[in-house]
Amino acid sequence: MYSVRTEGSFDAAHFLANYQGKCRNLHGHRWRVIIEVKSETLENGMVIDFTEIKKDLKDMLEQYDHSLIIEENTASEKLLEALNEDDYKINIVKFRPTAENFAHFFFSELKKKYNISKVKVYETPNNCAIYEE
Repeated sequence: MYSVRTEGSFDAAHFLANYQGKCRNLHGHRWRVIIEVKSETLENGMVIDFTEIKKDLKDMLEQYDHSLIIEENTASEKLLEALNEDDYKINIVKFRPTAENFAHFFFSELKKKYNISKVKVYETPNNCAIYEE
């Protein structure tokens, strides 16, 4: 079995609504995303062309870079109006914005095009979540 890995990162803020720990407060991370592609065989001596997958990963992560990530239906209309009024970059997601859920989300999105086997998402240099099938 062959495998290749590539990674990207983005800086973004989030909070965990209805959570009793310190992560209920607005805070930011340098999110580091590592993806792995596996293959039983090689095509042209490669599992995949790094140029192609790196571009797709970069394009996906760019959407979240320097944004505020908010779980759908967890911010008040007043807050959203104020943020939109000042033209802040906001990403409303349908899942709780945790490393675990981002790992699953990125896996699912990239799986549509690539033979993704694993995604790791680091919130801090020492803590990551992994999703694999």
